[in-house]
Amino acid sequence: MASEVDRPEWIPRAGIQLGKAGVQFDAVRVDGLRGRALAGRLARMTGGAAGPIVEEANGRRAVYFLVPVGSTSHRAWPESVTRLTAAANRISYIPVPALNGCTWPPTWRYRPTAGGHLVHARLLHAALHSSG
Repeated sequence: MASEVDRPEWIPRAGIQLGKAGVQFDAVRVDGLRGRALAGRLARMTGGAAGPIVEEANGRRAVYFLVPVGSTSHRAWPESVTRLTAAANRISYIPVPALNGCTWPPTWRYRPTAGGHLVHARLLHAALHSSG
């Protein structure tokens, strides 16, 4: 788990900021209970080291899986999945909460690790298509 000392520079010290897709990471958004179940499945598949996952407590209850830049292309994703990436004439932003303090409605479901690894897109894709 990342501490304030080894906090990646893209994570705010307090509150929430919007991270621009295509700079430090891209994201895959899965809404509602399906997103929460997917996060849990991915954590089980990785022994608890799923990578950084942000979830929102309001609205569509979105779950954001932070993945390496460009790693979601060349895969068929279900229509219920939203890829947040950068491309020509396209800008996407992902909510990034601070590690500590009040950040509601987005919070860390799984916090970034000291090693800075992101969610593995191929593994996320496999978890999305597995039955449990």
